[in-house]
Order: sequence, then structure tokens, then C-alpha cells
Amino acid sequence: MYQAIIPVADHESLLPLFGPRDQNVRLIRDLLKVSISARDGEIRVQGAEQKVAQATEVLEQLLRQLNRQGALQTEDVSQVMARVTGEVPDVSDAPAIDVMQTGREVRPRTPGQATYVDAIRRHDLTFVIGPAGTGKTYLAVAMAVAALKEEKIRKIVLVRPAVEAGESLGFLPGDLAAKINPYLRPLLDALHEMIDYDQFRRYMEQDVIEVIPLAYMRGRTLNEAFIILDEAQNTTVAQMKMFLTRMGAGSKIVVAGDTTQIDLPHHQANGMIDAITRLRSIEGFSRVEMSATDIVRHRLVQDIVRAYEETTPSNTKKGRRR
Repeated sequence: MYQAIIPVADHESLLPLFGPRDQNVRLIRDLLKVSISARDGEIRVQGAEQKVAQATEVLEQLLRQLNRQGALQTEDVSQVMARVTGEVPDVSDAPAIDVMQTGREVRPRTPGQATYVDAIRRHDLTFVIGPAGTGKTYLAVAMAVAALKEEKIRKIVLVRPAVEAGESLGFLPGDLAAKINPYLRPLLDALHEMIDYDQFRRYMEQDVIEVIPLAYMRGRTLNEAFIILDEAQNTTVAQMKMFLTRMGAGSKIVVAGDTTQIDLPHHQANGMIDAITRLRSIEGFSRVEMSATDIVRHRLVQDIVRAYEETTPSNTKKGRRR
């Protein structure tokens, strides 16, 4: 039996480190088959030498993360575990994205996310494909906010196609603004996490930030802007061409989508897939593909995505996957 001791200077940090009902520690214990206890300002880890070393590294990384961000999620524990055990490479040294919300730090949390952020930094046009929960929109918005803060751009434009995912816009209550608001809400939610409310309101009033449906982009030229097209898998070829040609001098575009969740009619050619094929040899264009291993939502989301990637159950109708 091997033992390691981690001194804890602040006893108050033990509760958020261990998690509600010790759920974080139970996860480490169950996966690494070690014993973990705390007393007298120390954490004691016992078990096989290699497993103790891994558990100790996990706990020390979580303590550093807790000191940086003030709280831990179960997903944080899973991701640190994956890095330490070699399941995924360590990206803890990836540069932070400097957003405007005081005390908030945004970092890539998986190798795929780190590749994505680096691609945005180095290219003016980046396409990213990946399942739900991989941070496609969130990281793009963070990069846009950082570029605005550093005065690399003068405007952020966030765009979504208003394509119904099985529902009908016509039956939603309210005027056009009310009808399209649900489509734009994910973009607004990301912005609210990165810019304080008063500053955000000023930016919206001054048109420094625009959040608009794709159809409203026609006829515009956007200079010195960071333009993000979200849910791009729901664009037609003509819409994608219209969107990409809005790019003006000093601008940067990120196009994000999940090609397993296409809501276009079956006969309609897909604008995102078409563009990736057409643009692949153009200088300044980058394509990034993320997978279920890059999902940073609840740990079950990875399993849900994998389940839907498997063969369609025999009792469901055949057709396009959504």
C-alpha cells in the first residue's frame, strides 16, 4: 500500500474540491481504485503506487483550477482525469482568452478546442464542425469579445439561420423579433457571460454588437468585424455564398455547425458541406473537426452523442439523422 499526502493551506477549499456529497472524490476513487481522506489540513491518498500518483496529480490540478475559477463541476473532474491518465492530451497550458467580464477566464478545455482556438487566431476564415456541447459557438464568441477588447476589430456580428427544427415559426406568438429571438438566444447567452450587462447594453445600442438572422445580411459589407455564423449546417448553398461574401477589409469569419443535425428539406443541397469542399484550397481558410471527446457539457452528453452515432435502432423509421 502506497500513500501520498497533499497539504491544504485553506481548509475551506476542501468542500468545493470534494464536491456535494463527496461526488468529485468518489469519481476519482472509483476510477483509480484508491482511498482518499482528509484530516488536519491534509489530503491522504492510498493505493497502488501508479494510481496514487495519478490521483494526487488529479487533486493538485483540481485545486489549482478551483483557485482560478472559484468552483468545480463534475465535468472538470472528468476532463482532468482524462488528461492525467493519458486518455486525452493535457491542454492546461493553452493560452486563456481575455474576455471583458471581470474575473472570468475562458480557456480551451480539450485538444480539439485548443486546435479550434488556434485556427481562429491564425486564419481569417475558419469552419468548425462538431457535435453539441463542444464549445463551437462559445469559444468563437469569446475570441470575438477578446478581439474587440484588444481593438483588433470594431464590431461583432453574430448570425443564425432561422430554420425550424421540426417546429413552425408561424405558430410562435409575437412579432418577427419575438419569433426569431429563440434562434438568437444561445448567442446572447454566451455574450452575457463575457461582457457585463451595462457594457453589453451600450454595445448593442451603438451597433458595436449585432445579433441578427442570416436573411438580414444580404447587401451588406462588414469591415473590421468579427462575424460568426452559428448553426451553419442549416444554410443553403446560395445563403452560404451570400454570407461569406459579406466579408470586408480587416474582418474575420467563423462558421460553426453540426452536420448530424441538418434541418433543411431532404432535396436541398447543404451550404456548409458545399463550402468546405469549394474552399479547401484557398489560402487563409481553415477547417476544424471536433468529436464527442471535445464535449464539455454534462458527462452524459458524450454518451448521448455516441449513442446517436451508432446504427439507428431497428424500430425507428429510416431517414436522415438529426
